[in-house]
Amino acid sequence: MNIIAEPRFLPSVTTLLELSTDLAVPHDLLVEAARQVLSEAREAILAGGSVRRDQLIHSVQARARLMDAPWPARVINATGVILHTNLGRAVLSGEARRAMLDAAAYSDLELDLPSGDRGRRDTHIEGLLTKLTGADAATVTNNCAAALFLALTALGRGREVIVSRGQSVEIGGKFRIPDVCAQSGATLREVGTTNRTYGADYADALTDQTALLLKVHRSNFTLSGFVADVEIEEMARIGHDRSLPVINDLGSGCLVDTSQFGLRHEPTVQESVAAGAGLTLFSGDKLLGGPQAGLIVGRRDLVERLRRHPLARALRCDKVTLAALHATLRHYARGTHLVDIPTLRMLGLSAEEVRARAQGWRDGLPLTGLAVCPCASTVGGGSLPD
Repeated sequence: MNIIAEPRFLPSVTTLLELSTDLAVPHDLLVEAARQVLSEAREAILAGGSVRRDQLIHSVQARARLMDAPWPARVINATGVILHTNLGRAVLSGEARRAMLDAAAYSDLELDLPSGDRGRRDTHIEGLLTKLTGADAATVTNNCAAALFLALTALGRGREVIVSRGQSVEIGGKFRIPDVCAQSGATLREVGTTNRTYGADYADALTDQTALLLKVHRSNFTLSGFVADVEIEEMARIGHDRSLPVINDLGSGCLVDTSQFGLRHEPTVQESVAAGAGLTLFSGDKLLGGPQAGLIVGRRDLVERLRRHPLARALRCDKVTLAALHATLRHYARGTHLVDIPTLRMLGLSAEEVRARAQGWRDGLPLTGLAVCPCASTVGGGSLPD
């Protein structure tokens, strides 16, 4: 009986195992795969469907192989999206990958080798970030969402955070600014309108309950037409007049001028620091071209407050991430980033170079009827949407 339409006719786990004895998979994984497949088959039958006996055997074997396979698997990115979130975003440089392997062994992660004293795991990252951005201090969390959550919790808890209504956004994965602010213990106070916000809107909203001003870069969508925004320089002046810090969440963030690639200019971290932002937050695995991380640069007193907060330990990066990030930042410090960092190298390719690469793939594939044709590509990773 190959077609099974009643649960009582489903084979047992033992039967499925006996039909898969030649599979080079640990027994426990094979048992778990059989149980999962039978459970799903039972649900399908109870819902009015049927299953094939031979398909059950195939499904068990395929699932067991998948459970035993290494992960993640390498893939070819042929999507036309450079920073593809589902494919892992930024491709790390060879030096960054080698640094991760070195860090996987014993290392001086939190040890000052010359003195033998305990060190701080973000010390070397801070040195590079301050040099590259002009900020007084820097630290790092495991992603930019964590960086924002830490900053709002450490600096805004129990008080008000002022943000433009047009920047109270969702950045993906249902990560919404109002929700993050609520979880931090701060109260979000929106000013202006969705399409137009002025400096006076911020100034008029300030009270003795105000903790900080927040600017959120709309990195994955744009507003156009009848719009007005307050630049970070003006926000910094407003905050400075009332001794209030300004946090600038760049989302993606970058250390280079993207217009050199023929793209719209993306606000740089250096511009934010120079404009007077108290803290600037940005990502490691997007336009920076490194591993997933949430980078925080700015005033030393504010960075130290974040470091001392209990959340900082919960949100810190592991050793291999820090190693990859350090190697990535070293490319910038040496001035070799446009060549050594794959993301920037891909952004800099001309149409002729991309066409030659596509023709090489076409000629190397054992298929007929393949053609190379123009198409539109995007940067991806929640940056440069247009």
